[in-house]
Amino acid sequence: MATATTRRLAIFLGLALVMGVTRIHPSLLHHALWDASWGVFFLAGFWLRGQGRWAFPLLMAEAVLADYLVITGQGMNFWSHYCVSPGYWFLLPAYGALWLGGSWLAQRQSGLNLRTLGLAVAALLVAEGVCYLVSNGSFYWISASVPAPRSFAAWFANLGDWYLPFLAGTALYVGLGAVAHALATQLSRLSQRSGQAQH
Repeated sequence: MATATTRRLAIFLGLALVMGVTRIHPSLLHHALWDASWGVFFLAGFWLRGQGRWAFPLLMAEAVLADYLVITGQGMNFWSHYCVSPGYWFLLPAYGALWLGGSWLAQRQSGLNLRTLGLAVAALLVAEGVCYLVSNGSFYWISASVPAPRSFAAWFANLGDWYLPFLAGTALYVGLGAVAHALATQLSRLSQRSGQAQH
């Protein structure tokens, strides 16, 4: 029990660190790292499935805190910033979609095989797509930062402009997480075999 709890806390802290570093974008990393938030929420749903009551709210609080620190650190008022509008709060269901996508995959994966890979790709595409529609749509339709008149044609054009970069960034971090997961799984198997051989 203690080992599982320790492992979950280590995973959470690792994901929180990655999101914090990439979301805050220190000047040295500003152009080197894509914001990992979307990938982090998907991976957290996968690795921390069943821990959503504490892990999801803490990650959301960290995301908002990071935004607050970045905005106020530039001498701007958080509440009047371009990105902080009524649409900003739709990040909650948007990131929730990513968490649910990772959780859905965790329930259905069957180890390191092609079936799991196919499910992972499908889960990521759907979860990231829903997240993108909710976050982009809420900003476009609700934010005062988007000038009127608004139209579906302009929104679709905006969707097309940003979809692939957001998908690529998310897929990059989820892919890195998948590699880490595969390595950890193989190391665990080797450790178990070594322990059995010694007995």
